[in-house]
Amino acid sequence: MNSTELGHQMLLGDEAIALGAVHGGASLAYGYPGTPSTEILETCLGYAKVFPRFKATWCTNEKTAYEQALGASLAGRRVLVTMKHVGLNVAADPFMSSALVSIHGGLVLAVADDPGMHSSQNEQDSRYFADFAKIICLEPADHQQAYDMTREAFVLSEKYKMPVVLRIVTRLAHSRGVVLPRSASAINSVNKAQDPQSWILLPNNARRQWHERLTSEATLKNEIETGPHNQLSLAPGDDVLGVITTGTARNYYLEVASELKTPVSHLHIGAYPLPEQKIQQLLAGVKKLVIFEEGYPYLERLIRGVGNSSPKPISGRMSGEVPADGELNPDIVRAALGLSVQKGLSAPASFTIPGRPPQLCPGCPHIDSYASIKEALSAFGVSLVTADIGCYTLGAMPEYKAIESCVCMGASIGMAKGASEAGLQPVVAVIGDSTFFHSGMTALVDAISANSNITVMILDNETVGMTGGQTTILPSNGMQTRIKDVVLGLGVNPEHVHVLHTHRTQVHVNSAIIQKEIEYQGLSVIIAVRECIETAKRKKVTS
Repeated sequence: MNSTELGHQMLLGDEAIALGAVHGGASLAYGYPGTPSTEILETCLGYAKVFPRFKATWCTNEKTAYEQALGASLAGRRVLVTMKHVGLNVAADPFMSSALVSIHGGLVLAVADDPGMHSSQNEQDSRYFADFAKIICLEPADHQQAYDMTREAFVLSEKYKMPVVLRIVTRLAHSRGVVLPRSASAINSVNKAQDPQSWILLPNNARRQWHERLTSEATLKNEIETGPHNQLSLAPGDDVLGVITTGTARNYYLEVASELKTPVSHLHIGAYPLPEQKIQQLLAGVKKLVIFEEGYPYLERLIRGVGNSSPKPISGRMSGEVPADGELNPDIVRAALGLSVQKGLSAPASFTIPGRPPQLCPGCPHIDSYASIKEALSAFGVSLVTADIGCYTLGAMPEYKAIESCVCMGASIGMAKGASEAGLQPVVAVIGDSTFFHSGMTALVDAISANSNITVMILDNETVGMTGGQTTILPSNGMQTRIKDVVLGLGVNPEHVHVLHTHRTQVHVNSAIIQKEIEYQGLSVIIAVRECIETAKRKKVTS
């Protein structure tokens, strides 16, 4: 089937990547849900129902997802692994080491950054990870490129025997655009890598492969420099403005470029390592440079060099012409280019829009769990409730004021242990079912080993609620929660493991049990069970 027969499709950026993976010959896809990347694997799961040759799986966390992708690559299959930017922190161990193995079947990491922190705890820029690992990074500017670059990434991965990063941002992930697909590539057959030493990172092998990676840098840079994704357009004349865009920043620049009165030379960068020759060409022919990039001033910092050594004035996030944080938009680009900012009509002073902060859904089981926790802690003086990332993080909102920390996935139990050992009592850790499996179990093992004087509350709503209701890796069935078996198997004293039905009618009963366990001088685990209200609604509709 040719591309015209496939027809144009209106897709989310996430959906375009999933389709690009399927059409690019991927046999498998792995990931862990995290906004704004979630829809990539959700779309892959849909394709897995249609194409028997294709399999997609949610994993316990991003590290296990990446490791399963490595296994598929070792077996000769093309594989997509997907996560959000902070998820790459969790997968950093296998990711960094995978840059030194000899990738066999193409391995593409689709990682979604979140400038503006719409649903994240930081703005970190995944281009640094790709640079750190010295591997290729592709950064699509639009939906068609998201599709095309995904397909190309598998080819580059196999050509250079390295993982390839596909970096997108929220605005591309969650907007829709037109994509014209092409005919699907053939599927790799199972064909185990023939050189096991290239996959065994003993120091002798690792040193050899690191040296090979470094000596191949020139070839890799030439591929990117001469490739189609770094486009340079030079304007004639002496009074020329230079503009560099990366990824989706190109769209904002092109929207306002026609209003510029002076000649402009434009370099768009969509692939890394940096096209150093093109950058030098641009700098040689302009009087001033403006840089637009989503995320950190990664490119700007490299061009400025140590001590701001560039001979040309540079405007960007570091200099202040572009805000140091948040997303780009056409108005920011207009202001940085010296164009007038277009303003809409002002609302009357008497017209006020009430704030709409996120909140737990009416009827959410977490509301009742927090009510029980707060009632139990009211019997004590100073206390601490550490929490984790999930719907239950909204327990920090003013109407609840039930938690006091949220740092990263799985941190609640470890932080509770540390606070307790520092002398603070009592301490309660709150963690969700999916987060517990993601990265809470290892911290619980530490607490078991030390018999830490903390109470761990696992809020089991039987789903990954915050990212849309994906199935928890070991789904529960009401009060027959499988988490209890895991907790007991890890070694928690059975006398101090409780499974509670969390409900507004049970607040006082549950509070008494929680208070008793807080008074116990050792580790206790309480599993509060009730299905997410939204998941339950969807089940009723589909049943």
